[in-house]
Amino acid sequence: MAEKQDYYEVLGLSKGADDASIKKAYRTLAKKYHPDMNPGDATAEAKFKEINEAYAVLSDADKKAQYDAYGHAAFEPGGGAGGGFGDFGGFGDFGDIFGSFFGGFGGGSSARTRNAPTRGEDVGARVTITFEEAAFGVKKDVSFNRIQRCPDCEGSGAAKGSTAETCGVCHGSGQKRITQRIGGMAFQSTTTCDACRGSGKIIKNPCSNCRGTGYIKTGKKLSVNIPAGIDDGERIALRGQGCDGRNGGPTGDLLITVNVKRHNVFERDGYNIYCEIPLTVAEATLGADIDIPTLEGKQSFTVPEGTQPGTSFTVRGKGIPYVNNSNRRGDLIFTVTVEIPKGLSEKQKEHMRAFADSCGDSNYTKKTGFFKRLFDKK
Repeated sequence: MAEKQDYYEVLGLSKGADDASIKKAYRTLAKKYHPDMNPGDATAEAKFKEINEAYAVLSDADKKAQYDAYGHAAFEPGGGAGGGFGDFGGFGDFGDIFGSFFGGFGGGSSARTRNAPTRGEDVGARVTITFEEAAFGVKKDVSFNRIQRCPDCEGSGAAKGSTAETCGVCHGSGQKRITQRIGGMAFQSTTTCDACRGSGKIIKNPCSNCRGTGYIKTGKKLSVNIPAGIDDGERIALRGQGCDGRNGGPTGDLLITVNVKRHNVFERDGYNIYCEIPLTVAEATLGADIDIPTLEGKQSFTVPEGTQPGTSFTVRGKGIPYVNNSNRRGDLIFTVTVEIPKGLSEKQKEHMRAFADSCGDSNYTKKTGFFKRLFDKK
């Protein structure tokens, strides 16, 4: 018979390693050689058994002391250790360790939290408003669906006059324990109880309104204040207006996404608004008092003499109000374009030619400057 390898060497440790080192080494190796990770690999399965045998001894203070004193002889017939390794001698650590690897063995924390208070889900809704409504705020009705506790059974799922009973299979835990054998060793795992579907309760007389679920889907309408300054795509959260929580958990939120319609004239960038305003040749040349659009209506503005196409002007405080600070606003910035007249009569053309002949080079500094740069020799 082949001589057994030293348990410390099996786990890759030095003699006298502390409990934390032993557990850490075991977790690493058990995950590496677990049969679920190495299906059909006989070598990995044998290594896995060896690792568990070593851990079963070194993780127990009494057995570790005997092993440190007598080695493997301590666990041979008459050696004084007693017990065996087929079912791990009742070591509770294995369930916790394998639960962290594979999400099922032991299942203690899962069983404890299954029926814990759970927050209700958030509900989404959309509302569409105009550009001006986004700028100055508006009140809108918003309709949405939510999940709420059934009013007939108050969330119990049982018909009036009856109550839900504790599940006789899982005794209210919502889970059942299963024993599995891998390579001659026994593992206990937990799974959702089939009888109560994990609720821990059996409803023999279900509520007709919610069909025993304890919850119903219902429509709701709220009048919502849309704040001034909100932008397209931004969201408003109304706390506690979402789905009801379970097992006494808090209610979720209503999240409203705001869609803002495009404006016929203005475009928005942050809290500033922009537009283009056309001028006639005469207005741009001589200057003029013109009407410009604002969010509140028309406003007079003086365009100076000789205004060039593409010139931008800023009107302070005529943009979008800042959210939660209506006393502060962005600006209105408009850019002028110059419209060239079409379809002139012969008399108008004659006047235009006379006007052009009367202008000297000094009236067209951009044009003369362009050709001067072009033809001047350096």
